[in-house]
Amino acid sequence: MNIENLVDTCLSGLGYECVDIEKTPNGILRIYIDKPQGISIDDCAYVSNHLSRILTVEDVDYKTLEVSSPGLDRVLKKASDFSRFIDYLINVKTHLPINQQKKFTGRIVNFDEKEQILTLFCEQHNSTVNIDFNNIEKARLKPEI
Repeated sequence: MNIENLVDTCLSGLGYECVDIEKTPNGILRIYIDKPQGISIDDCAYVSNHLSRILTVEDVDYKTLEVSSPGLDRVLKKASDFSRFIDYLINVKTHLPINQQKKFTGRIVNFDEKEQILTLFCEQHNSTVNIDFNNIEKARLKPEI
């Protein structure tokens, strides 16, 4: 079982979502978690203790485990993330340009799960843009304070 599947399975059993996993060259394993009510320090400690045991049993190679919330600028990676955050402001970078542009900032209008198309309203251009899910290189929530 790869580390993503291992962590996903473990976290879903505990009532958490794995938002992202990073592994640095110097051995730091960062796991970003979330749940509908938000994440507290106690949640991070609980998940860290639980994961450290499982990762040891599964012989996953790492030096330091860091567990944290995804933050205000949460990364959007899964198709379900885009459906969940409809009406939120996001930054998107595409692999291939759309209308000679690869970077977009806009509000999620819709995410068609069947067609895998993100519809974004960009206030700067007062227009919508449709972005194929497979063309999304990076996407993050843009905090509105």
